[in-house]
Amino acid sequence: MTTMKKMEKLRELSRKVEAGGGQAAIDKQHSLGKLTARERVLALLDEGSFTELDKFVAHHCSNFDMAGKEAPGEGVITGYGTIDGRLTFIYAQDFTVLGGSLGEMHANKICKVMDMAMKMGAPIIGISDSGGARIQEAINALAGYGKIFYANTIASGVVPQISVILGPSAGGAVYSPALTDFVFMVKDISKMFITGPQVIKTVTGEDVSAEALGGAMTHNKISGVAHFAADTEAECFDQIRRLLSFLPSNNLEEGPAYECQDDPLRQEELLNSIIPDNPNAPYDMKKVIAAIADNGDFFEVQEYYAGNIITCFARFDGQSVGIIANQPKVMAGCLDINASDKAARFIRFCDAFNIPVLNLVDVPGFLPGVNQEYGGIIRHGAKMLYAYSEATVPKITLVTRKAYGGAYLAMCSKDLGADQVIAWPTAEIAVMGAEGAANIIFRKEIEAAADPEATRQRLIEEYKERFATPYVAAESGLADLVIEPAETRPVLVNALRMLSTKRESRPAKKHGNIPM
Repeated sequence: MTTMKKMEKLRELSRKVEAGGGQAAIDKQHSLGKLTARERVLALLDEGSFTELDKFVAHHCSNFDMAGKEAPGEGVITGYGTIDGRLTFIYAQDFTVLGGSLGEMHANKICKVMDMAMKMGAPIIGISDSGGARIQEAINALAGYGKIFYANTIASGVVPQISVILGPSAGGAVYSPALTDFVFMVKDISKMFITGPQVIKTVTGEDVSAEALGGAMTHNKISGVAHFAADTEAECFDQIRRLLSFLPSNNLEEGPAYECQDDPLRQEELLNSIIPDNPNAPYDMKKVIAAIADNGDFFEVQEYYAGNIITCFARFDGQSVGIIANQPKVMAGCLDINASDKAARFIRFCDAFNIPVLNLVDVPGFLPGVNQEYGGIIRHGAKMLYAYSEATVPKITLVTRKAYGGAYLAMCSKDLGADQVIAWPTAEIAVMGAEGAANIIFRKEIEAAADPEATRQRLIEEYKERFATPYVAAESGLADLVIEPAETRPVLVNALRMLSTKRESRPAKKHGNIPM
């Protein structure tokens, strides 16, 4: 065979693989409002940066009718490229080829590119669009899933792992996304569930649609499995690029630094009046975040889940920071089971990837109730205590208003390792609210008074003046600074600069045992 013929054969084989399952299958994919795997990869990565790997890998299965069946690219595209100029590894399951089903060689391609991501210290993005395990390959397909789960676990905390659900993901396939750091879904396209609607109806008699069972908003709002929801694939890719702009490429690097166009010493007078005079009145903690972050910009994670706590990324003087903030607008900012899980996981991600943590505290306590106790609020709340105590990144806590009891500790008090605790004059750092405390402490005096209600109100006010302030904590060194709210941004920027050289270690051990 001449050199030219060899070149032509290469081009022919490449065209065949790039055609995936053929034009009819591609047209069907498009008719469902979905891009093909190759189109997705090229849309997400910087133009012209994609290098495809293992293009000509083929399956080895001869069971049933597979011996003579071709699967171009083995139903998954793998390789590397750049996003905003930064190296990124990627794989995308191709639904046009055998429904994107996973077999032995399909899994090997994924594991290979994940291994490369770890060696090179770069994020890995996995796009899921698959009918599940390739039944014809039987136990070898299951083994493929097992290899991927193992690789996900080993890569955890080494490089950021992002899962993008752009089609069905059912059965064992859902566990790889669940093991990764962030899960993206698109409305009306993405589906995730262990067992589908038909199986559920057969076994339990429950009648539910695929969208209601495992759609984007189900997992963003109810289950908390997903972190981001988009209306279109294009919007989803924009969200991924934005997320990566806040993250380091691996656990040995710092987050990317950007030139700050916002005055680091900017004061924000509106913060001096943002706390209502009524201690039970709500306000929007997102307005506080917008007022102190660079250019008022922040990127929320799990926006639709456990709205009583906010988790987001922002920048201060161009540096990435993770923010955990109570939201007084939702459930008065109480901590509950879902909020505890959401916050603990976010804290651990930030700590794994050297992203400083800022805590904005206005928390009246843990949510009371039989359902919370039966659901294990003790165990779930302990996850926050564990995550904060374990974290060695810079930790700054700002108390804006209420910080009561165990919830005060759970939002990273000085005792849990906060490097700097800052309080506004409106802060109420105490074991419990003034009313409850006064009722207990002065019970006998109130009962003996000629006018018990008037006496009770007087004693509550006296307690507030004496204890429901930041100054008791400041006197004990448990609050380092009490500042005017307007000064918050420059104080935080200076604190982050001071903490940039922080070094802290923990006792040598295999790993701790977080209360799951």
